[in-house]
Amino acid sequence: MWLRIHQRCSCIVHDIFRVLVPQPHERIPISSFHVLYLLFPIVPLIYMGYLARRPDTFTLRLLLLPLVVAVAIGTYFRFVWAEPHLNIYNCGQCLFAEAISAKAMDFAWRKEGMLKIDEVRPGVARNSDAVKTNGDAHPKSVSLDSASPALAWLYDALEVVISNRGLGWKFGVGIHVPHEERSLDRNSFLFATLISFIKNYLIFDLLESLIKLVPDVGTPHGGTIFKAELPFLYRYALSTAIHVATGSCILAAFELFYDFATIFAVLFLGSSPSAWPPVTDHPWQSDSLHIFWSKRWHQTLRETFFVFGGFFGRTIAGQIGLLFGTFIGSGLFHEFGAYALGRGFDTIVPLFFALQAPLLLCEKVWCKYTGHRVGGLYGRLWVYFCIIILGQPLSDSWHRRGLGGGLMVPPSLSPTRQFIIPSIRHSTGTDILEFIVGST
Repeated sequence: MWLRIHQRCSCIVHDIFRVLVPQPHERIPISSFHVLYLLFPIVPLIYMGYLARRPDTFTLRLLLLPLVVAVAIGTYFRFVWAEPHLNIYNCGQCLFAEAISAKAMDFAWRKEGMLKIDEVRPGVARNSDAVKTNGDAHPKSVSLDSASPALAWLYDALEVVISNRGLGWKFGVGIHVPHEERSLDRNSFLFATLISFIKNYLIFDLLESLIKLVPDVGTPHGGTIFKAELPFLYRYALSTAIHVATGSCILAAFELFYDFATIFAVLFLGSSPSAWPPVTDHPWQSDSLHIFWSKRWHQTLRETFFVFGGFFGRTIAGQIGLLFGTFIGSGLFHEFGAYALGRGFDTIVPLFFALQAPLLLCEKVWCKYTGHRVGGLYGRLWVYFCIIILGQPLSDSWHRRGLGGGLMVPPSLSPTRQFIIPSIRHSTGTDILEFIVGST
């Protein structure tokens, strides 16, 4: 009897999953006709953000949550970029669907709504002067711009929707904010950010172009980074180079898009430069995994990983559960995005992220029994071992499914492919770059 119940429940769950996430061959190729379909899931999320900034909306948010998640997942996992070199966009849009779902869950489960640091209720700030004089917290309503009351609700909703790190919000309390090295003078800040944008674009283009030179790895059908035909040292030197280039590409991409958003917000929306601190904090300088993951790596998806596993883990096993749940949630987030590439589910990806939790516990045990935290030169080597050596199967999983062959920078907009590679070929008279990365 129980076996039949289990089988029946499994069938129901599978059917629901396949309604939202069809098999690759059942997905709908994207055309210009589908643009509005792809934009629509943002609308219910904005409405959820609006409700999260209004009191007494807890029940309504809970009722709306399944719809928001179903629309996001059902839309972005149903429509597919059919051209092989555009397959990378399938991964991107499905990661976006997961991010929308996490945002909606975060908005729904907080009974009080999404509060800023100085608020006692959505839109109602605490009177700090009253607290100082008599210890009594007298809330005061936050005044809205009377010139545009019709748009005030939209601004309120978008403000919480686009806030990923939670700067100025209660859900972001305790997050590391990298030190600002740019001048906060508006013109100087914009110029420095523009230089950073150009630098990150050139780095991303160079590394992505070099990855595309590697046989199989740089093609849409994909291939392993571990070339069995190469001698042992050459094989792992090549795989290490590809892995480091992949990680550096991801890092440059985050900074590139963040620089673009910063310039747009400060230049056209009148945002303050102080509202846009750096998104990363020199990750390659980390001397412990704790510093790497909690401070120096980007924190834009921190709340997302809490929602997908951290909060649940904390409910079960306290801080240890929070640690394991967060990294398991991170692994599932990344792998379900890669699942959209149409090459199946690979447990290597969630295993790599889940492995970070016991590795971080090892650092805690080391500190407890030696009295010294992990740091210095040996700490940096430890980080490089955990990320660069142990992380290579992660990059291999992605590249075997065609990540490196996706169209990220069009050749016509690639300085590396337009000038650098042709110049080297012309000056050497041979395809020297292909020889370096692909010779046997």
